[in-house]
Parts: sequence; C-alpha cells; structure tokens
Amino acid sequence: MDISTTHPSANLAVIALNGELDGSNFEQVIEAGRIAVAAGASRVVLDLGGLTYMGSSGLVAIHSIALLTRGREPISPDDGWQAIHDIGSEAADGEATLHLAAPGPSVSRVLDRSGMTSLFPVHPDRDAAIAAASA
Repeated sequence: MDISTTHPSANLAVIALNGELDGSNFEQVIEAGRIAVAAGASRVVLDLGGLTYMGSSGLVAIHSIALLTRGREPISPDDGWQAIHDIGSEAADGEATLHLAAPGPSVSRVLDRSGMTSLFPVHPDRDAAIAAASA
C-alpha cells in the first residue's frame, strides 16, 4: 500500500491511501496519522479513494487516527479484538476531527456494516472532505 500525506493548511492533513489496507500495513496508516498530528494537524482527511480492499484492521486504523486528532492515545494493536470492540464504545462527540473521503463500493460496505458511517463524516470526494474539515 502507498500512503501519502499533504497539508492543505497548518492544522489540516490529508492522508491518501492506495492499495489494500489490511493487517499487514494498518500500523503504517496509524503512524501516518501520528506524524500528521505531531506536525500540527488537529483535523485529518483520510482519502480512501485509492483503496481496493479494507479489512477489519482498517477500522482500527481509522479509529486510532480519530483518537490521535483528539489528543488521545489509541489502543494497542496488540490487544487484537479489544481494539475492534472499543470502536463502537466511543461515539463521535462534538466537532468532527476526522473526515473520510471517497470510499469505493467495497470500502463503503465495510464502513456501513461496521457502523463507522455513524461515527465519522463520509464525503463523496477529497475536495468535499477538505472543505468540510476546513469549515
């Protein structure tokens, strides 16, 4: 998987994912989020448009980045299924700090079935997500 990060503004990072997001690389996505937040981003757009597959570990990566943008440390990936269970226990409260952009049909299905679409705003494309995150 390829991960690229841009910074449209000082407090906004766009992390674009291309390829397959699974157990072999989800920690790299979390690290990209960690680096973006350390560089000053308080909001992140996760561009999912280039993903051809996303497994359950991708849900952990998304939730982990959301926690990082709120100044919290994500649960350790070593905790396995506990990380998945903790996703549903924390509803999005207040202002959205993580926006999801352009998920394809298979990724949308994973987001819908997992309930992630009720936790994070999902936008049809990167530009719409950037506009919403910048508002």
